Amino acid sequence: MNHKPESVNVTEKSIVILISGHGSNMRALLEANLPCRVAAVISNRADAPGLEIAKQYGITTRVVEHHGHPDRESFDTELSSCIDSYRPDLVVLAGFMRILTAHFVASYQNRLINIHPSLLPMYSGLNTHARALQDGVKIHGCTVHFVTSDVDQGPIIIQAAVPVLMDDTSATLAARVLHQEHRIFPQAIRWFCNDDISLNADGKVRIKGLEQLGRALISPEME
Repeated sequence: MNHKPESVNVTEKSIVILISGHGSNMRALLEANLPCRVAAVISNRADAPGLEIAKQYGITTRVVEHHGHPDRESFDTELSSCIDSYRPDLVVLAGFMRILTAHFVASYQNRLINIHPSLLPMYSGLNTHARALQDGVKIHGCTVHFVTSDVDQGPIIIQAAVPVLMDDTSATLAARVLHQEHRIFPQAIRWFCNDDISLNADGKVRIKGLEQLGRALISPEME
């Protein structure tokens, strides 16, 4: 991935990444040699460890603290102003732990992508792994999707499924899912940057040239 603005091709897209914590999904994007430029990494927390990781890659970092704002709208206004100063083609939520207002989301319609640790539309919101274990599901996973004003309900771009093992804990299941997050998140961003993604009349994602496998994913395996 190219981090030097002066060497950017005129057709190369730029992205801004939003984080709140350690930034493991951000790191996966930075290591994926994507066909785009990371204009900035922005966090709502000054102590987010991911900011130091971004600096190690030579990425510009900014902090827009959510503390001190009287409401979500005023925070989103400042955040949007910060994002827009970099004129990105895409805004990527990589572990950004804030619910965004409808006005903010509308400002980046079809240019705002999130990753969520479940097979949406199942288990939107928090504590997805514990809830999956409690329900006894046999297959769990992660989803990359466009963001809409309905939280965790936007058009799905790509998903990865993992088996839920009999001795799983929330931690072991989370680790298995996170490994897949690091695989599918860069792929979704690559498709976007290569103009391979479009939305059909029903608002569903179509991917140019994609050949989908027809075989079933069954867990546990049948005898």
